[in-house]
Amino acid sequence: MFKAIVINKDEQGYRAQLQQLEEAALPAGEVKVDVLYSTLNYKDGLAITGKGPVVRSFPMVPGIDFAGCVTESASPDFKVGDLVLLNGWGVGEGHWGGLAQRASVRADWLIPLPKGFTAKQALAIGTAGYTAMLCIMALQKHGTKPSDGEVLVTGAAGGVGSFAVSLLSKLGFTVVASTGRLDEADYLKKLGANEIIDRASLSAPGKPLAKERWAAVVDSVGSHTLANACAQTKSDGAVAACGLAQGMDFPSSVAPFILRGVTLYGINSVTVPRAKRIAAYEQLSQLVDLNTLDEISKEISLQDAITYADQLMAGNVRGRVIVDVNQ
Repeated sequence: MFKAIVINKDEQGYRAQLQQLEEAALPAGEVKVDVLYSTLNYKDGLAITGKGPVVRSFPMVPGIDFAGCVTESASPDFKVGDLVLLNGWGVGEGHWGGLAQRASVRADWLIPLPKGFTAKQALAIGTAGYTAMLCIMALQKHGTKPSDGEVLVTGAAGGVGSFAVSLLSKLGFTVVASTGRLDEADYLKKLGANEIIDRASLSAPGKPLAKERWAAVVDSVGSHTLANACAQTKSDGAVAACGLAQGMDFPSSVAPFILRGVTLYGINSVTVPRAKRIAAYEQLSQLVDLNTLDEISKEISLQDAITYADQLMAGNVRGRVIVDVNQ
């Protein structure tokens, strides 16, 4: 028997509950894992609360990432006792995810636990930190340098935003953090933000082109915020878009792209090949200040995850939420 958060949708409605399940209930997979830690991400919040059409089949165990120890393996890549990490691949949406004490998944979805991190530290980073790193890797590939000017991070007090601020600062960039929670200014400055701006300055409908300010942007918000960020990006600058907290729409024009040569990079963290995942974590191992992880993250129990999902969707959770599935 193992504990898991289970989402159901039937004649009784949509609901998420903590349940005890039999081992036989696990889905098919080449590798079985005793989960140590999972996390609560925006997508998990959508799944647990039902506020977004994330879950594709029922019953479903949410949790888009986890770290744990291999207990059974039909793959030559992993053996019993190996510590492993999973981010994405549709777990928690179409395949049972990490908000449970046990998981059964495909071997090619897993990577070895990155060197230099414990399971808890890897999940303090989790999909959010890994996605932030992918955004920064896109900016690096573009050739963006600290001397080019300010870099805007939207949704800065969230998981992706917090890591983007911290990582960009560590790389020497001048970081401007946009947030709707101005009371988190001290937190963001501790992470390395040079300036804090109110998200209201970006979230309303704007012009196709505005005064150039940003050398680059990391955006986890979408909608008007992303459109305005593109409109304010300098000539030949780059924007890495990875989220849709404000909306999935993009109410913009081609003006920034054809008149200023702005490049918009779409960041998909879900199905990134293993080699690129490992490369991202290698950079993270060099850049992440382990002491900062305590500032960015908060630990809760598996039972508390359902309540925290409501708080996350209400915008009342900062940084990362680590879930100890064995508490």
